[in-house]
Amino acid sequence: MAKATLETELKKQLKALLVGGQAHAKLDDAVKDMPFELQGRVPDGLPYSPWQLLEHIRLAQKDILEFSDNADGNYRPMKWPDDYWPKDAVPPNSKAWNNSVAELKKDRHAFEKLLKEGDLIEPFAWGEGQNLLREALLIADHESYHTGELVMARRLLGAWKPKKGHA
Repeated sequence: MAKATLETELKKQLKALLVGGQAHAKLDDAVKDMPFELQGRVPDGLPYSPWQLLEHIRLAQKDILEFSDNADGNYRPMKWPDDYWPKDAVPPNSKAWNNSVAELKKDRHAFEKLLKEGDLIEPFAWGEGQNLLREALLIADHESYHTGELVMARRLLGAWKPKKGHA
């Protein structure tokens, strides 16, 4: 058995961090079986609907993926905050939630491929010193923050059934 290097172990742990669930709910669990009639409802005291949170997570991750995979130089920055949050609280149709989840997973797999094949600490030739390690941590941090908000929104809407051993 080959001895793990720091880089291979770090990549393994980053992938686990991206998958989530080690210290909190996974995004996969937070988006599972969300009733359509609640996807666009903004709970009292919160600024966003579950739909807006899901789309925000997806849009931000897509932007980070496109920035990280910019060897061709085609990346165009999104406008903050307009391009990162859907304006409407309600999804455009009954298929939008599942389509968003599928796109999020597709982009996640693409980022994981970059992570597996790329150099973690070499600064990108574009940007201002960012590297793959920073972008992986950014995705994980951003997603875990908003996953917590999504779980809270579901709780307030009466649509959260935690797994055994989770709050």
